[in-house]
Amino acid sequence: MADTVIYDVIEGLATVTLNRPDAMNSLNTEAKVALRDALRQAAEDPAVRAVLLTGSGRAFCVGQDLKEHISALQMSGGGALNTVDEHYNPIILAIATMPKPVVAGVNGVAAGAGAGFAFAADYRVLADTAAFNTSFAGVALSTDSGMSWTLPRLVGPSRAADLLLFPRSVKAPEALELGLANRVVPADELPAEAAAVARRLAEGPTAAYAAIKESLAYGASHSLADTLAKESELQLRAGGSEDHQIAVEAFVKKETPKFTGR
Repeated sequence: MADTVIYDVIEGLATVTLNRPDAMNSLNTEAKVALRDALRQAAEDPAVRAVLLTGSGRAFCVGQDLKEHISALQMSGGGALNTVDEHYNPIILAIATMPKPVVAGVNGVAAGAGAGFAFAADYRVLADTAAFNTSFAGVALSTDSGMSWTLPRLVGPSRAADLLLFPRSVKAPEALELGLANRVVPADELPAEAAAVARRLAEGPTAAYAAIKESLAYGASHSLADTLAKESELQLRAGGSEDHQIAVEAFVKKETPKFTGR
């Protein structure tokens, strides 16, 4: 894995850290490729049961490296935006569709694609110094990184339109109020708190989490009848898991279950 992204797996938890702190973790091609590949690796590795995505330094990720982008525009014009298909879309799909929970530990500003990565995660823990900014309209671009899909589902269509048409810094307390954050903690506690949340998920019933994640995505774009049918399908799958048997037996014995992830 490239130095622009640090990938580490310990006891079922994969930690993926954007590592361009001097550039506020902006995304040059090397970083985008490394992040895409790290997330795909985590998704496919059966030993990984949860993922923590975070940044080094004072920013989570400020989105596209505009210096590189300007050079690409001068060389190829609109071809510079092929990065959406080559990098951003696969990154978002890896986060949103992997059959294991993804926690975003937002340690600082998350803008543009960086905000999109956090919005695609299943759970967001923010430092009290963190902030979101959609940014795209400010540089005369449309949305990417799944933001036209994730943002309305988090805050509703009206607020999503406001945040996209009039980009601004949404600081951590407001992010919590709007539903962009699940919890906000003091900045010096963010690494430990985000890791603790991700660790708890890594120790939980992975197959059940995968089913919950799939059901939420399905229910967002299907009818009630279709969603009920999907719930039935997923419940049958979860009910046949080793973890369900462990949980039921532990409940009867009044013990704490120790899940295997299967």
